[in-house]
Amino acid sequence: MPSSARLQALQTIQHRAATPAASPGALEELWASDVFSLAAMKSALPKAVFKSLQRTITRGGKLDTSVADVVAQAMKDWATSRGALYYAHVFYPLTNLTAEKHDGFIAPQSDGSVISEFTGKLLVQGEPDGSSFPNGGIRSTFEARGYTAWDVTSPAYLMQTPNGTTLCIPTVFVSWTGEALDKKTPLLRSNAAMDRQAQRLLALLGETEIAPVNSSCGAEQEYFLVDAAFTALRPDLQLAGRTLFGAPPAKGQQFDDHYFGAIPERVQVFMQDVEHQLYRLGIPAKTRHNEVAPGQFEIAPFHEAANVATDHQQLIMTVLKATAKKHGFTCLLHEKPFAGVNGSGKHVNWSIGNSTQGNLLDPGSTPHENLQFLLFCGAVIRGVHQYGPLMRAAIATASNDHRLGANEAPPAIISVYLGSQLEDVFSQIRSGSLQGSAKAALMSLGVDTLPDLNKDPGDRNRTSPFAFTGNRFEFRAVGSGQSVAGPLVVLNTILADSMQWIADQLEQRLQSGMPLEEAAFAVLQRTMEDHGAVVFGGDGYSAEWHQMAVEQRGLENLRTSADALPVLQRPEIRALFERTGVLSAVELESRFEVYAEQYNLAIDVEAKLVLRMARTQIYPAVMASLEQLAGSIGAQESLGLVVDRSMLDQMAAVTQQLLSACERLQDALVATPADAHHHLRHCADVLLPLMSEVRGAVDALEVLVDDEQWPLPTYQEMLFQR
Repeated sequence: MPSSARLQALQTIQHRAATPAASPGALEELWASDVFSLAAMKSALPKAVFKSLQRTITRGGKLDTSVADVVAQAMKDWATSRGALYYAHVFYPLTNLTAEKHDGFIAPQSDGSVISEFTGKLLVQGEPDGSSFPNGGIRSTFEARGYTAWDVTSPAYLMQTPNGTTLCIPTVFVSWTGEALDKKTPLLRSNAAMDRQAQRLLALLGETEIAPVNSSCGAEQEYFLVDAAFTALRPDLQLAGRTLFGAPPAKGQQFDDHYFGAIPERVQVFMQDVEHQLYRLGIPAKTRHNEVAPGQFEIAPFHEAANVATDHQQLIMTVLKATAKKHGFTCLLHEKPFAGVNGSGKHVNWSIGNSTQGNLLDPGSTPHENLQFLLFCGAVIRGVHQYGPLMRAAIATASNDHRLGANEAPPAIISVYLGSQLEDVFSQIRSGSLQGSAKAALMSLGVDTLPDLNKDPGDRNRTSPFAFTGNRFEFRAVGSGQSVAGPLVVLNTILADSMQWIADQLEQRLQSGMPLEEAAFAVLQRTMEDHGAVVFGGDGYSAEWHQMAVEQRGLENLRTSADALPVLQRPEIRALFERTGVLSAVELESRFEVYAEQYNLAIDVEAKLVLRMARTQIYPAVMASLEQLAGSIGAQESLGLVVDRSMLDQMAAVTQQLLSACERLQDALVATPADAHHHLRHCADVLLPLMSEVRGAVDALEVLVDDEQWPLPTYQEMLFQR
């Protein structure tokens, strides 16, 4: 029987009811009802003001500040009519979290009365503290001024909670000296850099009407749900977001019976609540299902413009966590909350396109004849090969390290999967003779009543970190708890750089009199000769690939964040960001400092938590069980019975291992170096292995100690009790 606390938690769960919320009404009425959308603006603003604002949103360019007061008044009237008393400039500091400061619409008058007021100045610019957020040394403690600025391309919305309604305005966040202190500013810059080079390349291909080119993103969000009654008994889940101890249950995911299985009733009620809130926020949640591991699920939205998709992705994480609490769950967004079962990722589906040429990564039915696609896809291949280590650095976190390369997620070696059809096309280009491409086919299922299926010309490869999936690339190595902004910044930036190189090469050949197709083919051939090594269609999990990638193809295997984060300090990476105008040298260095500090802090917190839990929860339980077992054995021996002492001896031996490992971990924590680089290596090479030793002893003791004495909810309880 479990300990009394665990038993009480189990009884609480048994009495939880799955109570569906009242029907929210028709989808069309629900959709974007809490968003100050273009439709809401059109009905609330004078025609000239709306046209000006719409032009800024759809075509880019600076906001006409003369319309700001009118927009602010309309936005305030819309929000207050729906119960909002406060507004907030929402921004995304370098923490993967959301930041906001709530200000009231209240404006005191000279006669002691108040009115509600919101001016264009308050809409366009705010002033939060610029020194209290991670800044990597850009701001000293006494240099506190920072600014938020309205991002007109991402719509304002109402965030409704049981505590009230707030008008939320998406903004960027910069220091008093102009450096970006957030994730949105570099994303907008990277999209602008990509747009400039994409339009240039399209013009070289003969296009005359070219709309602004935007990147798009659809991020599949995986997560775990654990009952809150269990979380309350697990300090590691509360503070670290993952279990630092836990023996594997007798049954895990080996039966493959959870993936796409029937969604548990309580979970489905939770999912529906989440979706209704997301629909009100204009977030196009499309898919929900069970994931591979017990207790693991996924929500996936339609793709949107990358900037809006990034804001929406942050909202999805916020809504998941808040709604889980409402339904008696804890939503875990950590990449590896449970050892021994699959972790969680966030597959970022990324493409680029515009309203005139469409999706620029759509190969069509005859990709070998689609010059536009081949050049843009070639630019992606070059970018990934040239800057694969930067892509690895963009997904480097302490939590994601537990997942990458573990035969459940892509390896840390960055490669490109194109599918058999496109791999063959680019192989032909490399060899200098482009003949054709495999066609899509119909697949018969052998039963008259079943339809023939359209068979894609290429398979999917779940072991690839960066795979082409028909008309987009899927960056599968992004962590579930990350903001998608960082990976998108890198993808946009390396594509902009590669398109510039391709456009330069193409321009030179065209100016020498070479026909367009011949010039494009020559550029593509050189691209594949120089960068084709990054294309791989096999098993990314295999040891053979890991050896081949490094030794024969020259790809880097940056296994840990301690290996990957210093990439941000390489001269060629600094030159890339400065050349494209995405990040200055100071801004890039600040990001290394912030991300290194976050990695180090995460490991330090976990190490201290391992020690505290081992000493104050596990050790007392083990000693109580040892005392009980020793007393029982002694009583039987006093009766002259022959007693097997192996269990007692084994527990005592493992307990000594636990104490020894704790002592060494304590010493290692005391010896932590101050320098960021040395601290990174100390965490990866010293603290994590010692934490693993402590865990090994604790997990071994879990299956030896009397269940009534064990203080922590077990994997069996947390993964299977709904």
